[in-house]
Amino acid sequence: MFTGIVQEVGRTVTNNDGKLVVSAEKVLKSVESGASIAVNGVCLTITSFNKDSFSVDLTPETLRRTNLGSLTAGGAVNLERAMAIGGELGGHLVQGHVDGTGRLTSIVPEGDALIMTFEAPPEIMKYIVEKGFIAVDGISLTVAGVGTGYFRVSVVDYTRKNTTLGTRKVGDEVNLEIDIIAKYVERFIKPGESKITAEYLKEHGF
Repeated sequence: MFTGIVQEVGRTVTNNDGKLVVSAEKVLKSVESGASIAVNGVCLTITSFNKDSFSVDLTPETLRRTNLGSLTAGGAVNLERAMAIGGELGGHLVQGHVDGTGRLTSIVPEGDALIMTFEAPPEIMKYIVEKGFIAVDGISLTVAGVGTGYFRVSVVDYTRKNTTLGTRKVGDEVNLEIDIIAKYVERFIKPGESKITAEYLKEHGF
């Protein structure tokens, strides 16, 4: 489990035959083989490491669902170690199970922030709500607006400087993971499968 708070931006060393090697520094402290790490929001297992890089295996399913297959030498990636029990939850609960990819369609300055708009497929958009959470390349963000086939986020200066969003360009593909709570809510309220109603939620303080 992760929080969507990026700890370091690493660099792709090699990406061949289902094996990705990433250079890093901060996330390698006290690392062990078999540990989980999020790379651009994808939960992966460290298979080997040395003082300045680590290796992970990419399965065909991972390559189909994410943008990791397009990484080339020198490409930046967001990195986050798995959340420790009792640790601070600064973002939101992120599983590292990417639901699919989206594409950056516009970047508009707004004060010190940037309004970024991403298009996403219908099977992802149906779970995205204004002021809800979304993980974009493993970054926990708050949805600032939603339209037909797209959503917007406001990216503050710190996030731009400390994640890959600062170098993203229009047309870039990004990994998307929706808030797991949205999936559970949908499951609970399917007609004929649940007794949860608007009155029930109101009665219980929602």
